[in-house]
Amino acid sequence: MSETAFDPKMLEALVCPMTQAILSYDAEKQELISKPGNVAFPIRNGIPVMLMDEARQLD
Repeated sequence: MSETAFDPKMLEALVCPMTQAILSYDAEKQELISKPGNVAFPIRNGIPVMLMDEARQLD
């Protein structure tokens, strides 16, 4: 069973829904990171889940 890969080119079109800041991609954790928002958004089956309810607070 292969998991769909995230296309890093999507970063050009995506911003943090909370801060409108650019995002960085963490391939190991499969997350998009908003440093100004101090949150990480999960990527599931290659699709970023850009909902604040799904975001993980960064330490």
